[in-house]
Amino acid sequence: MKKEKTEVKKEKSAKKDRFNEIKIEKLVLSVAGTAEKLEKGVRLLKVISGMNPNKMKSAKRIPSLGVRPGLETGARVTIRKERIKPLLARLLKAVSNEVKESSFENNHFSFGIKEYIEIPDMEYQRDIGILGLNVTVDFARPGKRVKRKKIKQGRIPRRQDVTREEIKKYMVQNYDIQLKEKEQNEK
Repeated sequence: MKKEKTEVKKEKSAKKDRFNEIKIEKLVLSVAGTAEKLEKGVRLLKVISGMNPNKMKSAKRIPSLGVRPGLETGARVTIRKERIKPLLARLLKAVSNEVKESSFENNHFSFGIKEYIEIPDMEYQRDIGILGLNVTVDFARPGKRVKRKKIKQGRIPRRQDVTREEIKKYMVQNYDIQLKEKEQNEK
């Protein structure tokens, strides 16, 4: 009886469980700024993604920065499905396929591009000037919709999260990224 159970477990472990596979759920490009800088950032996101970005409004008042509630302070665009892979490969080339280890968290990682002209096949746009942007890549396992749906919403256990190590392994295998150690300042 015990032999049968162990054989069944071995067969199950040999098969790939499709609910354990990780995939890139979405790619989010964002810029921050107010007034004219924000408009330039919106144009930049439009050029890079080919989509119309959403503007984000501030909810807090920060007098030292001149921010008040309702003021537009940033823009972002979300890219999904087939458009992710080629764009992510281009964006990673802009940072020489190097990402800091501290950039990885559970379920996502982020990195910044200091100047958009570093992205391959991007030419300088006179009306935009020199701007940078932030890139966030979200990962998920199948079944995550259960947590997000409105009707009959369910709970997902913590083991359904995609860990930092799994994301690093996925990115190294699929995109040949180099992981940079945290640089220590010697005094």
